[in-house]
Amino acid sequence: MIPWLDPAAPPCFPLTHLALREPNGLLAAGGALSPDWLLTAYQQGVFPWFSEGEPILWWSPDPRMVVLPAELRLTRSLLKTLRSGCFEVRCDTAFARVMEACAAPREIGGGTWISPQILAAYCRIYEMGWAHSIEAWLDDELVGGLYGVAIGRVFYGESMFHRATDASKVAFAHLVRLLERQNFAVIDCQMTTSHLRSLGGRELPRNEFLHGLAEWTQENVRPGKWCGENLDFDWSSRHGRSSGKLANSGETQSELS
Repeated sequence: MIPWLDPAAPPCFPLTHLALREPNGLLAAGGALSPDWLLTAYQQGVFPWFSEGEPILWWSPDPRMVVLPAELRLTRSLLKTLRSGCFEVRCDTAFARVMEACAAPREIGGGTWISPQILAAYCRIYEMGWAHSIEAWLDDELVGGLYGVAIGRVFYGESMFHRATDASKVAFAHLVRLLERQNFAVIDCQMTTSHLRSLGGRELPRNEFLHGLAEWTQENVRPGKWCGENLDFDWSSRHGRSSGKLANSGETQSELS
């Protein structure tokens, strides 16, 4: 049995060690998807995940899959794609379109957890400067990307998609390099997958992850849109040195902060 959260009350989540072991991390149901609920949840290592027609379900799995920016793993084939410059990578220019593409069923008859309710909720925090998209474009067509939430020095990845080979991986590589330049501590990938492991993901015990969040989410907390028409990195080395600047909303010639 998991507790029911009153959506009319201020956001308050159970202690994460009370989450179920099976299914791994299920913590509570109810609550709301308003900005205060979402931001409180992320800072406490909790995220929403539910299908259309279900109540809002909140999760905090153990262990937690993360990517440390300095540990990004680039295969030779991906490096070749990055160095070719065939994709133009932008940020925060098509947030809703990225979410809609991530919501599209991956197979015929398949479902999605990115419901209209989720789309509306994340678009709200995008407008507030908390959520962001990284987009891969080919011949001015959106062919891949990802979106997530940034609080302090933590980026919480939510979903990615691709319509061209390597497009989502290219977007992810640019995200990691951008966050590394801005001293982000970690990218939260939530659930363990072989795909994330191939990109350098590792598992952290939930207690260790939460201990880090208590510090990381309180540092450099400055929401704002990442106004980048083109993320330009030099991929001649595996570290992808930046050769350009990214302006933050309200801040001239800065990157993320």
